Amino acid sequence: MRFLVIDDSAVDRLFLAKLLERLGHEVDQCDTPKESLSLVESGEYDLVFLDVVMPEQDGYKFLRELRMNPNTANQCVVFCSSKKTSLEVNYGIKRAGANDYLTKPVTRETVEQVLERVAA
Repeated sequence: MRFLVIDDSAVDRLFLAKLLERLGHEVDQCDTPKESLSLVESGEYDLVFLDVVMPEQDGYKFLRELRMNPNTANQCVVFCSSKKTSLEVNYGIKRAGANDYLTKPVTRETVEQVLERVAA
């Protein structure tokens, strides 16, 4: 599978990307939503991992932008955030429209669980 990781934290972005690569996947990385829009529009990604809290544009706004664009409306998106209360997770999935939610710090096990859920 091919993934895009969007996260302003270089440490978090690199960690998740390397973990996915060790699982046998191709991974591209971006540190801002603005930089990643054209990549997502290319339609080459099976899944986008999207941070919620970023300085230029938060993940909620970026996901709304994706969902409103006919070219990206069906892109599978998983929020990947340190926001982990049930209220925040439910908001990310039900109100913001993410396909799933992965809380930081991520582990191989939690990433594999999310991949299984979104593949089902």
